Amino acid sequence: MTLDVLRAVLVQDIARALLLAAAAFMLTLFVGGWWVGFARRHKLGKQIRVDGPQSHLTKMGTPTMGGVMIVGTVVVLTVLFNLVDRWSMLLPLAVLVSFAVLGGIDDWMTLTQSKSKTYGFTVRYKFWLMMAVAFIASLALYLPTPFGLAHEGLVQIPFVGESNIGLWFIPIATLIIVFISNAVNITDGLDSLAGWNLTLAFAAYGVMTFLAEPQLTNLMAFCFTLVGACAAFLWYNAHPAQVFMGDLGSLALGATLAVVALQSQQWVLLSVVGIVFIVEAFSSMIQTGYFKWTKRRYGQGRRVFKMAPLHHHFELLGWSQVQVTQRFVLIGTVAAMVGISLALLFAPVSGETLGDDSSITPTMVSETTP
Repeated sequence: MTLDVLRAVLVQDIARALLLAAAAFMLTLFVGGWWVGFARRHKLGKQIRVDGPQSHLTKMGTPTMGGVMIVGTVVVLTVLFNLVDRWSMLLPLAVLVSFAVLGGIDDWMTLTQSKSKTYGFTVRYKFWLMMAVAFIASLALYLPTPFGLAHEGLVQIPFVGESNIGLWFIPIATLIIVFISNAVNITDGLDSLAGWNLTLAFAAYGVMTFLAEPQLTNLMAFCFTLVGACAAFLWYNAHPAQVFMGDLGSLALGATLAVVALQSQQWVLLSVVGIVFIVEAFSSMIQTGYFKWTKRRYGQGRRVFKMAPLHHHFELLGWSQVQVTQRFVLIGTVAAMVGISLALLFAPVSGETLGDDSSITPTMVSETTP
């Protein structure tokens, strides 16, 4: 009898998550067609770096801020179907909206300010705004209820098991949110590249949260809502792109991916699942750091890569944009499978976890609330 009830619950949770993914896909597809037309009429066109690959100059004027179709869809569906009595979803939703507003303002400033001023926020100003939002989100994860979600520094580490890093969780979580947000933003330089890897990453965490003990079914549903919305965005972002994600989308979705990883306590595996984002970000950091160091040392800056981030390096080696995207997506697919495998291999034993009520944190209980 108990087994039959368990099966029914599992089927219900999976069905809800997949239906939300399908609904997100259809709604984003509908909103996307409207947004592309709206952006074209109002000339919300992307500005292209003149020092980037010359092949990208043809993208000048392509509608941007397409992330609004993803964010809007996820907010509406989550509020309607995955929020009431599931209040832990407020955190990733708040982060999604906060970073979308920040990125949207930056996109708008880029579109309206002359080149003699700046492309959006200054790097320092944007960094500190992102740090402030990320710090608040980290506090919400760490603090006990009713002020937070009571994660209290817990993390699942492959080959080690559950560990508690205490107050170190707050600065580490803050840096992870900011880093992944920027990493996705850096990756968003080729048609479909960021969108595909975000779809894979959210799908991976959707599976991992479902397989967690106890199951984080509401977070799973949130992940698959994002999967559906990101997949529909790819309809319009496929090469040659009709619309770009913009900072509005890339910053918001990157930060949300980090929060999902932190909330699931599987943020160590983000280094596997998000390997494409991480390598892209580090390629830019290495290029910038090495150029500045060699300029101080030799009087002339030198480069490690032909151009950063890494996808531009391969373009200049002769790969087409489609080849770069497809090969990076293949890497992301394998990384997602490896991440899920590691989560499975080192997951708590079902009997042990469910047999000891003291091992279930308040956050986990709230996640399994119907």
